[in-house]
Amino acid sequence: MKNLAIITARGGSKRIPRKNIKMFMGKPMLTYAIQAALDSRLFSTVMVSTDDEEIAQIARRFHADVPFMRSSETANDSAGTRDVLLEVLSEYTKRGERYEEFCCIYPCVPLLTGDMLREAYVKFKASGAHCLMPVVRFSYPIQRALRVNAEGYLEYREAECQKLRSQDCEPMYHDVGMFYFYKTSRFLQAPHMCMEKCCMYELNDLVCQDIDTQEDWELAELKYKNLRCNVATQPS
Repeated sequence: MKNLAIITARGGSKRIPRKNIKMFMGKPMLTYAIQAALDSRLFSTVMVSTDDEEIAQIARRFHADVPFMRSSETANDSAGTRDVLLEVLSEYTKRGERYEEFCCIYPCVPLLTGDMLREAYVKFKASGAHCLMPVVRFSYPIQRALRVNAEGYLEYREAECQKLRSQDCEPMYHDVGMFYFYKTSRFLQAPHMCMEKCCMYELNDLVCQDIDTQEDWELAELKYKNLRCNVATQPS
């Protein structure tokens, strides 16, 4: 079976300039995604989709493939991840290469490991789902969310839930934006990234971090240091 890892790394980044290759704990950010994919030993090909030559050079230096550059249509601000993935799969098909399953991995995932990818893949295969999404449980019941009304006062968004105990609220989850596994044939037929039969891989909030601001970046560094410290202090 041939599986493909697609790491999406566009050159443009407005909030944190050159975020995808900015140095994080001594290495370019992108290299953590590449290393996790390689360490997982799940993929016959680990490729980086980019429009940026510097990113492509770094990707190749860290043993990822960049067989073609991203088109201008999928490198602009209006293109979505699905557009990028469809382009990659189409290009491989033109070259006579087809993959039964693939994994989309975002470039700013310094906390991702090969073990996490392997565990998620095992769950994906056992589930019979068409895709898998890693998620984190909301720390507070979103059923008891507050909003500001037209008069400027707080009110419960779902008034009927305000008397519910926290433990009586149904658990809710959110996408952590790290990676997604797909059955290729199903993905090509689906109109959205989150498909009808999508299973979850639940993560602890300590092993994932969205990175959009400088504060996010610093929090990711703290989590990374904490995880490294925990690994170093475990008995052998």
